Amino acid sequence: MAEKYDVIVVGGGMVGAALGCGLGGSRLRVAVVEETPPPAFMPEQPHDLRVSAISIASASVLKTVGAWKGIASRRFCPFRRMRVWEGSGDVEFRSEDIDEPVLGYIVENRVVQLALLDRLVEFSNIDFLCPAKTKMIDYGPQGSTVELDDGRMLSARLLVAADGGYSRVRQVAGMGVSGWDYEQHALVLTVETGYGQQDITWQRFTPNGPQAFLPLDGPHASLVWYEAPAEVRRLKALPDEVLLRELVAEFPPVLGEIKRISAKGSFPLKRQHALNYSKEGVALIGDAAHMIHPLAGQGVNIGLLDAAALAQVLVGAHKSGRDIGAAHVLQTYESMRRNNNLVMMTTMDLFYRVFGNANRPLRLIRNLGLGLAERITPAKKLVMRYAMGLGGQLPNLARGEAILG
Repeated sequence: MAEKYDVIVVGGGMVGAALGCGLGGSRLRVAVVEETPPPAFMPEQPHDLRVSAISIASASVLKTVGAWKGIASRRFCPFRRMRVWEGSGDVEFRSEDIDEPVLGYIVENRVVQLALLDRLVEFSNIDFLCPAKTKMIDYGPQGSTVELDDGRMLSARLLVAADGGYSRVRQVAGMGVSGWDYEQHALVLTVETGYGQQDITWQRFTPNGPQAFLPLDGPHASLVWYEAPAEVRRLKALPDEVLLRELVAEFPPVLGEIKRISAKGSFPLKRQHALNYSKEGVALIGDAAHMIHPLAGQGVNIGLLDAAALAQVLVGAHKSGRDIGAAHVLQTYESMRRNNNLVMMTTMDLFYRVFGNANRPLRLIRNLGLGLAERITPAKKLVMRYAMGLGGQLPNLARGEAILG
């Protein structure tokens, strides 16, 4: 016999766990199903390759649901400046210009997930099922059933896909996507630097692709090197000492001394957007709904805003006695998020296309544009607010407002 829930969230990564925390303490009974538990954190361990630039809005979500303390007790790196340049065009954004203490935080993805899971298990209305592999998903508009590989059966009025870009839930529910692969891969390097902790993240555009620096705590940093797939494969195959020499030769002098490469990896770049985020009895959040170019590090941030928005809609609907799985209720969530996400995705596409074009006149225009952005204060402040996740329609949790009560 199936265990009955109001909501089943398939996927307990950062976004799925954030939704669970957002629903924690409500009158909804929720199951969060995750196949693989994240490894425990040890302070002395090397930094993970996968890190995220957590925006101010995302940090507000994490703080409001009570998960930020789990990040602060582990490790993170605040940044107060963000520099973008190409040739003579150069703009630097500073948190003090908009009276904010920071622009954001660089945090390892696993640290964010662990902090959310620490908080998740404190809620009596949430069952965190992990490790639990999904064997079968039977979607129905009026209710869905999930069978786990250990034989357990779960049923719920609402099924939520938080299971990544190749979402099985989305496929079972028959929800289509549009998308394409970019012509670049990203080589990600964790490095030990010859200097102390930095408060700046920067990105330089080159004819072959962007080069980015993300500070980590202490004398460490994460570097992202965008190149053609074949070149990324060549670089990744090099011995670390040879790769380090190529890195120093290709990256700008502002990179400073790099003592060693402690980890390296790569991933392809893909854009994908679900044609709809919801239908009767099912909703998509995070990468299941959208995959975005990582140029400005917004993928996790818009996913956390998805989770915050959906939690707000579900709690509000349940409190007012409405059906949480009804199409018109879930459409409220989709209206809050899909267009905002599409604007962010299109902006990243535009940056990719414009700055990836080696045409000389266009390059002059780009340099002029960056120079003007540095000098036109109102435009600069507007860009900063969007980069911090403070533009557009924000869910209550992203504004630091509780949704229960």
